[in-house]
Amino acid sequence: MIRARRTWATAIAVLTVAGVSPAVAYAQPKPPEVRPAAAANNDDALPPGWQITNTEGEQALEWRSPRPVPTGDARVEFHADGKLVGVPEPDEDGRTFRLPLDDARTADLADLQVLAAGRRLDQKADSARDRRSPSSAKPPAKLPAGSVDPGKPGTYRTVTGEYALDPVRLPGLSAPVEMRGVVVAPKDAKGKRPIALFLHGRHATCYVPGSDEPNIDWPCAKGAKPIPSHRGYLRDQELLASQGYVTVSISANGINGQDGDIEDAGAQARSSLVRTHLARWADWAAKPSAAPAAVRKAPKADMSRVLLVGHSRGGEGVNRAAMDSLYPPPPAQDGYRGAVRWHIRGTVLIGPTIFGHNPVPDVPSLTILPGCDGDVSDLQGQVYADGTRGVSTGKALHSSVYMVGANHNFFNTEWTPGQAQAPSSDDFGQDPERPDPVCSPGTATRLTADQQHRAGATYIAAAARLFVAGDDRVRELVDGSDRRAPSADPARVLTHAVGASRGAGFLPDASVKVTGGRLCSAIDPDPRVACLDSAAGSSPHFASWQPERETGRRAVALRWKSPGSAVTVRPAKPLSVKDAKSLALRVFVPPNSTGTQLDVSVTDASGKRANLGRVRVDGLPGSDRTSSYWAREVRVPLTAAARAGLDLRKTASLELTPRTPSGQAWLMDAWAWSPGTPAVSQAPLTRIDIGRIKVKEGDSGVRTYQVPVSASGKGSGTVRLYVLDPATGKAKDRLVTVRPGGGIDVSVRVKGNKRYAWDVSHDLLVKAVRGTVIGSHSGGVIAENDDPMPKVTVKPAADKVTEGQPLKWQVALSAPADVEITSTLTFVPVPGRRELSTADVDRQWLLDLIGQVPNGEVPLSRLEHANLWASVPAGKTSAEVTVPTVRDRLAEPAEYVGLRSIDDEGKPQGPVLTGTVLNAP
Repeated sequence: MIRARRTWATAIAVLTVAGVSPAVAYAQPKPPEVRPAAAANNDDALPPGWQITNTEGEQALEWRSPRPVPTGDARVEFHADGKLVGVPEPDEDGRTFRLPLDDARTADLADLQVLAAGRRLDQKADSARDRRSPSSAKPPAKLPAGSVDPGKPGTYRTVTGEYALDPVRLPGLSAPVEMRGVVVAPKDAKGKRPIALFLHGRHATCYVPGSDEPNIDWPCAKGAKPIPSHRGYLRDQELLASQGYVTVSISANGINGQDGDIEDAGAQARSSLVRTHLARWADWAAKPSAAPAAVRKAPKADMSRVLLVGHSRGGEGVNRAAMDSLYPPPPAQDGYRGAVRWHIRGTVLIGPTIFGHNPVPDVPSLTILPGCDGDVSDLQGQVYADGTRGVSTGKALHSSVYMVGANHNFFNTEWTPGQAQAPSSDDFGQDPERPDPVCSPGTATRLTADQQHRAGATYIAAAARLFVAGDDRVRELVDGSDRRAPSADPARVLTHAVGASRGAGFLPDASVKVTGGRLCSAIDPDPRVACLDSAAGSSPHFASWQPERETGRRAVALRWKSPGSAVTVRPAKPLSVKDAKSLALRVFVPPNSTGTQLDVSVTDASGKRANLGRVRVDGLPGSDRTSSYWAREVRVPLTAAARAGLDLRKTASLELTPRTPSGQAWLMDAWAWSPGTPAVSQAPLTRIDIGRIKVKEGDSGVRTYQVPVSASGKGSGTVRLYVLDPATGKAKDRLVTVRPGGGIDVSVRVKGNKRYAWDVSHDLLVKAVRGTVIGSHSGGVIAENDDPMPKVTVKPAADKVTEGQPLKWQVALSAPADVEITSTLTFVPVPGRRELSTADVDRQWLLDLIGQVPNGEVPLSRLEHANLWASVPAGKTSAEVTVPTVRDRLAEPAEYVGLRSIDDEGKPQGPVLTGTVLNAP
């Protein structure tokens, strides 16, 4: 048996294989769609459900789920050895995912995993984490009511209509995208009215009435109907319309059905679609008579007061639309080419994705994090707040709203069972054998669909009233002031925020010194450095990006076994908190814990120290399936420091002293806080977009290529650049200063040769640090293989043996390759002859082949999916493969085995081959 290292070059252990005489030469066939599952404890095989396929010379890493994976907004990713391998393409069966090996970004296949938003899809929850879940969970205490309740309906009656315009073509999409919108507006409202545009997320696109299996095709097949996801926010629209807003919810099925292989997962296309609709509304505001009937029934839209609301990938789409409206994208990637005739006052992002980790710092945002999100389960939308810190002026408010007991889907009625036209489901999912103490229906913390939708509508209205209407009384509902909107009851909604002129900050991301605690890294595979052990749980603050470790994204970890052990955070330079009212801290503790108490003190540059007060922090309801390590905002007044005579213009350190017997806590940041919502204006930021080019590797020599990087906008800024090693997937990073028109100089060396290999992707990632925004965050150079694949020949080495001896064949290549070359054969009957059966071969070999030993004696040709895989390692031209037979005491005639090469669809390739096993004397 040939053994293979777990690398892309020798990507999978070779299964023993049967070949026959005479020698047969043929081009490498395509493996079947379904391969045998190898034993999980076999170090030489891929894990169960994994295989490598070959279609017309293009090899792919494939994983097949034992059950359908619903279409969702989280991106399905292949990981190996803790690193991102790539984003696979889903098959129509909803179970199979394939990643072309030339798209792979790592050389190591150890510890293969399938992840979606940090959640494992290829295994059940870890039993060690199961034990950390409580038997039941309690909701947080009910907060006092705020001074206003934005969830109350307004005084206007509403009118509803829908428009359908000619579809548009967007870059990167082969089929045109629909231009449909459902309009809900105040009736008989005078003057121009602010406008709110809704964009749904990535959901199934089509369904056949009477069927329970929707799909993500586009356009829909004959007999199928489009799923009206854009009609799922009618209740939210009606609430806003009653309060005087014109609202429109647009359809994006055409993007959902085509974004599977787009590098940015469709973010730019969604932005183009949003801005194309806004441009039409600007046209109609200028010339109402040209508008569709549904728009003519509405008041004229005030395009200087626009709110964008996006759900899931729709959230990422409206964030990009806000960015593109301020900082135009490169024309080649944009589907909208007109002028910007609108002003976006804020965004609402519901369970959003943020694959690029690129929030817009100067547009206020409110992000709803559903505590029982089973789709975007890592709650990566937290980055829309955290990722803005220090990037621009910090005037825009970025609110994070954690909604206990809400799932991902039920904010949209068309994704809610019992309310939707098409088949729908609870995305959190239910395991009858292991009900979740937080998120299973009927628990004290899980919301019903109507409760969740009402709470969502209330906080959408809160954002409209704060960002668009400028009502500062609403701020206390969304900025961590611990006030609630009664219309959202009984939902428990917790908030914190950054921005809104929060002053000097103690930021672990910046240059700080920590004593008594640990300055930890949000993303790092080393548990000694990482902030949170992944086996313990998940934190939205530490939602992973593409690099396996991320520089400069940190927190302060506290762990104590007795009270009084102080932790001190000292910035590189003293900070001024002179004009602030309080010091606001964002701190989280383990889920389900209560009563953690910390004394908060500050010291000035002269050494004077003052105790500001004591704070209490409780954990959120959490289980092994939730991302509940989320920071609560707590504040202490600065009056004690002023009374003690500290120079608050030179605050040198922050000290946290635990007062509970033992525990853990993490400090995300601390800010000088004062009430109020400042006016926001556009800062002169530089926009960076990374492009991608494809080049031929050539036959010899070394060629150097530049990664296409564009820099536009105004001013200068700083970004962090990550360059990924195509062989290992590991990233090297550096800080780079950028200026408009200057770009970033990243060169890639491509070495030519005449040996067959896969394409090699040299990837570049970029993230904003200061004075910048990021459009296309990833790109690079793909060196395409331009050499033919060698021919494969199978010839006998020992194809006629006595029982107890192994059948042997040699698999030979016409030339060496730089990657493993595989060939797949399947057992076929041998008419008129006694066949080799399961009783005639080695038991362990059989287990490795099909994962079990069948009851009774079964001919090998009757085993389901018993396909054999021959493999020649990289750099070699031949390999020997075997079928181990066993000796028995029965006197029997010769037995035969038939094999035939098959392609990826199971179609035969080449003649039937035969091997012979003789009875032992």
